[in-house]
Amino acid sequence: MKKELYTAEIIEKLVHEDGQTTLVLGKGDIVTPLARDRARELGLTLVYPQQDDPTLPAWSAASQRSPAPASALPESTPVEEGLEARVRQAVAHALGQSAPPASAAAATDSAPRVLHVDGRQVAMGPFPFNIRRPEMDVRLADVITAEDNSPMAAGFMTLHKGQFPWTLTYDEIEYVIEGELHIITNDGVTVGLPGDVIFIPKGSKIQFATPSWAKFLYVTYPAEWAG
Repeated sequence: MKKELYTAEIIEKLVHEDGQTTLVLGKGDIVTPLARDRARELGLTLVYPQQDDPTLPAWSAASQRSPAPASALPESTPVEEGLEARVRQAVAHALGQSAPPASAAAATDSAPRVLHVDGRQVAMGPFPFNIRRPEMDVRLADVITAEDNSPMAAGFMTLHKGQFPWTLTYDEIEYVIEGELHIITNDGVTVGLPGDVIFIPKGSKIQFATPSWAKFLYVTYPAEWAG
């Protein structure tokens, strides 16, 4: 069976010209990273085939499958929880200590937790500020915010050819994932390529720009910079 290569241009044609809302991929078909992002942006659902080969490259259909839902993971049962409590009591008794009260165990629920975000499943929405550059199709998705009890915020952003002005009332770090990101200031142009990290200090007046397309991860401090 012939393998297909899906680029961003093909995705746009499927949506705008053919009116497709779902694309069923064949085994071995390849969707480029930019095509995946355009599919998410345009609301095109990609249905991936089942694959058994874990060694396929990152842009292959198999590597883009969603992980098993959390509901599929085994959960502890009341019996297991009761056994754990009895073991804790036995250990405390052997050490000559009283068992910790239930309230102490419950207090651990409020302890700091690690938050994981699957970047492959993040849907990008329109940039919430009017920059008067519709041709750039700037998109953004916040993935870590103050609601996560974080002093920093983080998210993904994409933009197409062009540039727009921005003044930072916060500190920001950009990690370039794909494409080419330009940060323009009065001192010149800083070019970020995939894998590059750029720090922009609070108070900077810049132009976000790209000669073609860029996707990057941003981290801002503080998290509630916009109020």
